[in-house]
Amino acid sequence: MPDARGSAADVLAVNDWRRRIAELYADVRRVAATEPAAAHALWVERRDTLFAEHPASPLLPEARAAFRGLPVAPYDPAFRFEARVRQASMQRLDVATGTDGVVPFERIGRAALPGLGSLSVWALRAYAGGVFLPVKDALAGRPDGTYGGGRYVLDTIKGADLGTSGDDGRGPLVLDLNFAYNPSCAYDPAWACPLATRGNVLEAETPVGELAPGPELLPRD
Repeated sequence: MPDARGSAADVLAVNDWRRRIAELYADVRRVAATEPAAAHALWVERRDTLFAEHPASPLLPEARAAFRGLPVAPYDPAFRFEARVRQASMQRLDVATGTDGVVPFERIGRAALPGLGSLSVWALRAYAGGVFLPVKDALAGRPDGTYGGGRYVLDTIKGADLGTSGDDGRGPLVLDLNFAYNPSCAYDPAWACPLATRGNVLEAETPVGELAPGPELLPRD
């Protein structure tokens, strides 16, 4: 989340960014119902456009000048799952931020990903709520791997929602790791991002989704 104390123009830009992300994921869910790979291509294309052109892009100006697209691996259907959220002991996660105080999350269960492990599913216990599911895999922090702090699969309060496989919203969660994306703080340290904790670490490698940004997209010393 960016500095909430920005100008009115900054706040409205972030609001528009979230609106566009929500619209993008609505289109992703619609297309993915029959063509997950096509939905992934749509996701890549639209996010590249937002990062390149939108005033709330997390890319710094010098990174935008060199931007040729986000580093995203090709779609692999083996990393798409429909997972039931199974009961787990209650845990609370309080994330301190520099601008929004402490942001509270509570674990609502665990989701098993066959062949990979299981992940904690979190609910944001603040106004508006939301489901949050980060992931950190064995490639995190490695050369040509994934972002060292982990990535997000779901962050529904910001519109990143792949839906459920049922018609009533209570079916298994769609957890497609091809749509795992870097938090904004991977590109700009001015953003405060909750990162994956122990319950959201996979021992397996997941070489899909958005990969670690190259040096051309990072702040310069």
